[in-house]
Amino acid sequence: MQLRHNFFHLCTKQNLLKKFLPAILLLITLGASAQQVDSIYVNLYTDSLKKGTYNYINIDGLLSNGRYIPLDSTHILFTATAGKFYGNTLFINKDFTGEKVTIKAVLRKNPAVYKEFVMYIKIKPDNENLKTVDELLKGSAPPKSKQKKG
Repeated sequence: MQLRHNFFHLCTKQNLLKKFLPAILLLITLGASAQQVDSIYVNLYTDSLKKGTYNYINIDGLLSNGRYIPLDSTHILFTATAGKFYGNTLFINKDFTGEKVTIKAVLRKNPAVYKEFVMYIKIKPDNENLKTVDELLKGSAPPKSKQKKG
């Protein structure tokens, strides 16, 4: 009799679990997606774009709970007045003659959230005559003093 009662009780728990499992999963999913991006911020690593190279455009999202997360092209739609985007990276051709590029980053889930900003093109060439680490270390050593033996 006790065995039959335990079996009936187990069956009831399984039935309840089957009934309420979809509802529980739905609540978990809603709770996880409740943190939405409220606003986006441009966080650039440089003050200008380089021609002939890939320029990373860093966008951070502020969540409704106050945390920041990095956003990529799955979250953001990137457009620019020049060059071509590959994910978060903007490639500017070497033959580009403009002095600046306007970039727009739009949140895919909410197009009302966007940032539009101007980036200037680097004008001065890279300094190819940079010192090596050894040259820097040799230059920073204190001068040897000449002491008289006596």
